[in-house]
Amino acid sequence: MADKAGEVPSEPQIGVDNMQNRQDPETKEAGKPDGEGVEDTMSVDDDGVESECYCDKGRNLGTVELQCGFCYRWFHQECITCQLGTAIPFMTNYQFTCRGCSPTSLENFSKKVSSFSQICFTAIANLVRESQFSGENRLMFSRDREIIPFIDKQWENLTTQSRRTKQTWHSTVAKTLSKETELYTYKEEVLGDPHFGLTEPDLYKVGPFSEVLKQSGSSLPSIGKTGGFGDSGKGRGYKRKAPDTIQPPGVKQKRGDLGPTTKLAPHGYPLEHPFNKDGYRYILAESDPHAPNRQAFDESLDWAGKPIPGYLYRTFLGTDVLLALNDRAPQLKVSDDRLSVTGEKGYSMVRATHGVRRGAWYFEVSVDEMPQDSATRIGWSQSLGNLQAPTGYDKFSYSFRSRRGTRFHQSRGKHYCDGGYTEGDVLGFFIHLPEPDNPTKLLPNTFKDRPLVKFKSHLYYEEKDHVAETEKSLKPLIGSQIIMYKNGVSQGIAYEDVFEGVYYPAVSLYKNAKVTMNFGPDFKCPPQGLKDFRPMSDAASQTMVEYALADIIYHVENEGKLPEF
Repeated sequence: MADKAGEVPSEPQIGVDNMQNRQDPETKEAGKPDGEGVEDTMSVDDDGVESECYCDKGRNLGTVELQCGFCYRWFHQECITCQLGTAIPFMTNYQFTCRGCSPTSLENFSKKVSSFSQICFTAIANLVRESQFSGENRLMFSRDREIIPFIDKQWENLTTQSRRTKQTWHSTVAKTLSKETELYTYKEEVLGDPHFGLTEPDLYKVGPFSEVLKQSGSSLPSIGKTGGFGDSGKGRGYKRKAPDTIQPPGVKQKRGDLGPTTKLAPHGYPLEHPFNKDGYRYILAESDPHAPNRQAFDESLDWAGKPIPGYLYRTFLGTDVLLALNDRAPQLKVSDDRLSVTGEKGYSMVRATHGVRRGAWYFEVSVDEMPQDSATRIGWSQSLGNLQAPTGYDKFSYSFRSRRGTRFHQSRGKHYCDGGYTEGDVLGFFIHLPEPDNPTKLLPNTFKDRPLVKFKSHLYYEEKDHVAETEKSLKPLIGSQIIMYKNGVSQGIAYEDVFEGVYYPAVSLYKNAKVTMNFGPDFKCPPQGLKDFRPMSDAASQTMVEYALADIIYHVENEGKLPEF
């Protein structure tokens, strides 16, 4: 059974108080607790040797000590005031800033997901220290009888990964020890019982900035420009940037990483991408750092060349509501800022990147150009609305037409307002969707159970459209309504009790008409008399929350059922 969180290894105990330090400690000032009355800057003892920690004492091998990423001094766990959580001696998967180096004069500690190289490195270092304490002074340890059992016992202290229910990680440890020759030495005196040790036997050099770790290509914390550590983890909505053409030596590119020739738009969506068509929809995926077994999959050799499990990724969600590049008819021309669109030839549609399923929402559209014989139909559409048709063509969309002010749904036009609208007008579109009675409809469907397909160095979830089946299952949402506005003035209720679903702002253009979207929060012509609504710009943050909850529920419901590596 593993030790409880935060406990250090025992049997024998690592880090007893009477262990000899490398440097003789000075006596603390009388009557003052640890850390008080001692400057945070580096001091020098009577022998001219730079001392460690706030207490001016030296290293105490076998106990938990943290190395500052700026001054490289070591600090004892008992002298550190910030919370460390689970910790173990000789761990390397962390970033720490001491009080003297922090721009806020507050300690900063964060623990990273450890690779199996770091797990094995820390495990062997602890075994070496146990051996020194017992007087054996061994440097080589049996992989199967000592290293793997130690990792199993100290799993929660060695890594933030969830404990494995299957024993497949044993083979990953074996491959890591055999492959990382820069870190580990090897001998096999008895056939079938390989022994491994550290290439750097000096435990005083074991830490997150060890030279052997750098040479092996293991990731190390980087110092940011703001005085803190750079975090390689990208939150949801992170705007992707193309990596540098030259890759740092010793760092191996992982599966799914962006290639050096990848083209990215200013808003983070690939310029070369598949379109939603022919009965399939494609949703851009990004690596999910919280997915179970993520680190193990990256390091697994058995899955090379095989399909990547979808649960290791998540839906990419931008931080702004814009016109979608993939969810549009290819002939439509979207501007670089993804707020304006120009039509070409017959009617075709583009939807926004974010939709809404409940609440009151509003957005604006400015008619920039309306040449003779051109036209627009603008409104709301679900994701299955036909892109090669005008908005309001089928059951999935509702629209307001420029000619004659007609409103459309299921290709049936009805008079809505006199005169329609033309170039220079500012249109407003309001939708109110009551809370659904079924709680399962409060969150989006996660795509983690869908297959991933690769297109131009990016991964996408592939989803098949089931238009006919979905049409048959559509039900009216009682109490819902859609209202159109022209230059801030309401034209009356256009539709009530619309079908249930997620609705996206949608624009369809005929010939060379051009419009510009305004998703808020500031509107050119605020809707007169309309209260208690949210601008569509707020949908970006709400969608992130909804998808995060959906992903969490998926992982909880499938705990123990997902493949291990």
